[in-house]
Amino acid sequence: MTHPSTLARPALTEPGDRAVRPSRAAHSLPSAAVTALGLFAAVRLAGLVVLAATAWATGRHPVALLARSWDSVWYLGIAAHGYGRTLFFHPTVVHSDLAFFPLYPALVRAVTALTPLSGGTAGLLVSWLAAAAAVCGVYAIGARLHGRAVGTALVLLWGLLPHSVVLSMAYTEPVLTAFAAWALYAVLDGRWLWAGTLAALAGLARPNGFTVAAAVLAAAAHTIWRNHGKVSHRLWTGAALAPLGWGGYVLWVGHRKGDPLGGYFEVQRLWGSRFDLGLGSLRFVKHLLLHGDRFVFPMTVMIVAAAVLLYALLIADRAPLPLLVYSGVLLLIAVGGSGFFESKPRFLLPAFPLLLPLARALVRTARARPWHATLVVGALAGLSFAYGAYLVVIAHTPL
Repeated sequence: MTHPSTLARPALTEPGDRAVRPSRAAHSLPSAAVTALGLFAAVRLAGLVVLAATAWATGRHPVALLARSWDSVWYLGIAAHGYGRTLFFHPTVVHSDLAFFPLYPALVRAVTALTPLSGGTAGLLVSWLAAAAAVCGVYAIGARLHGRAVGTALVLLWGLLPHSVVLSMAYTEPVLTAFAAWALYAVLDGRWLWAGTLAALAGLARPNGFTVAAAVLAAAAHTIWRNHGKVSHRLWTGAALAPLGWGGYVLWVGHRKGDPLGGYFEVQRLWGSRFDLGLGSLRFVKHLLLHGDRFVFPMTVMIVAAAVLLYALLIADRAPLPLLVYSGVLLLIAVGGSGFFESKPRFLLPAFPLLLPLARALVRTARARPWHATLVVGALAGLSFAYGAYLVVIAHTPL
């Protein structure tokens, strides 16, 4: 079953409050979103202080770590020089920059062209601005479905995930989440042209960006079925636009590789990334159980397992269809994909709807037992700040 707000424009309510019509909510949204944004900025700034202290204590520079770590180097290289870099490690292990989608490096290149900023600083600026836009979208969805308090709690929990340090780095997750959140909000609001356009841009941000198009198409199909095909041309146009970004880049890479339909997936295979229904993940978990490994790997298992549980709670909560499809496909990719096992929690960062049940529970706890909620938030903050510093400064494993 889907929530009644799946496609309609519902009233926004908070427990104990009268229903707030969308017109009134629209007026209160900007100021409330600013509060949520300030809270997010505060927790991420605190996390960066811990990271900077850890970096300086180990003789490393925090800004360099944030701007030029792992995938950031590839993206900044594309922004500066375009596509064309390939590293050959083995006949079956070839890393090509064609695996990286073009929207983020294009934004970085635009910033460096219009300002005196270096590539790394421009990358951080793009990520931070995208994170701010994402926070506003995440808040808007939470507030639309369950009220302003839940919207704020949703933003807080998203900013305190164990891997939320990535939202402060020169990475693409903030960009994808920004377009995804506002595309999903547009679907819930029945604005199909906006939804399709934003989904197309999300598809240009990351390989898993097609999950936004999947959500838009699922919601469009549901609307067409529910209305027996009597829908506006805007819905058809939005649905047609949604997959163009992701599909266009995949076809372009395929054309460059001489295999329009399979070229991109061959590039990913040579990186070690493929969808094998989770067989690779199961083999790695078996390795962990038998032989153990660095702390980051069992932590990854726990985070992914928690995400699966949260998805079950989201279904039980009768969340809107677009949120279920979007989060479910992201989770399926993370669980069923083979590749860099330690990167799976990062792949799940854009799946913010998974946190809705927790956000609702946190708000209920805060109203009934404020100190309990404070202790929970404090514990999450300690884990997020410490683990984020560990990942970036100490772990020496791909994010």
